[in-house]
Amino acid sequence: MAARRSLHFVFKVGNRFQTTRFYRDVLGMKVLRHEEFEEGCKASCNGPYDGRWSKTMVGFGPEDDHFVVELTYNYGIGDYKLGNDFMGITLASSQAVSNARKLQWPLSEVAEGIFETEAPGGYKFYLQNRSLPQSDPVLKVTLTVSDLQKSLNYWSNLLGMKIYEKDEEKQRALLGYADNQCKLELQGIKGAVDHAAAFGRIAFSCPQKELPDLEDLMKRENQKILTPLDGHEICFVGDEAFRELSKMDPEGSKLLDDAMAADKSDEWFAKHNKPKASG
Repeated sequence: MAARRSLHFVFKVGNRFQTTRFYRDVLGMKVLRHEEFEEGCKASCNGPYDGRWSKTMVGFGPEDDHFVVELTYNYGIGDYKLGNDFMGITLASSQAVSNARKLQWPLSEVAEGIFETEAPGGYKFYLQNRSLPQSDPVLKVTLTVSDLQKSLNYWSNLLGMKIYEKDEEKQRALLGYADNQCKLELQGIKGAVDHAAAFGRIAFSCPQKELPDLEDLMKRENQKILTPLDGHEICFVGDEAFRELSKMDPEGSKLLDDAMAADKSDEWFAKHNKPKASG
């Protein structure tokens, strides 16, 4: 099952400039790719929106061996209401802590050596003030669930994830496909999981030949992959094709900067350009 791997988490972002500053300057991630689209994604990558949008992949290294973040920006939408579905991403980077302090980005120490901060839009990140040599700094993504045992059955028994930790009293569990990959942490809560408008998506890959069997298994169990149980969006893709698709673009950072400059110009003209009087 080690052939399966965690790939990325998708965030909808409203302020692309400040968001880029957070991931690039505070966390220290690199822009891996940037793409612009004229109409909504058929696979709902940008949410339930039909208009112009962009996708920016950022991470500490190539997607072949790093868990990265996908930032989707829908033109004209400045913010998204948060639900209680996403609890945070935890990463180990003393450099990120140092960057945040230097840039005066708000930090709050919630435990010894662990700092809570927020990306624009209110998405929480937990920064451990340590660095892991030759390893992906992204340690885990934490999502809420309304029934921990049912969720463990789905993620472990059906999707094949290994349970690394389980705490019944605290209603939490840690799962993953390999020791050296970003883990998925499930945190049980009382009441329903609310995704609101800001809901994200977590993506995984598996060998292409396993996809049909995975789909058949879900059908037999009356389950869905895209929105199972508590409605968390999940995406599985064929690993071979995705490795080709996800190659790093050395022009990615420039493409993003150019798009932001053009977007800012468009906004200015829309607000300030008035038609000249004829004659």
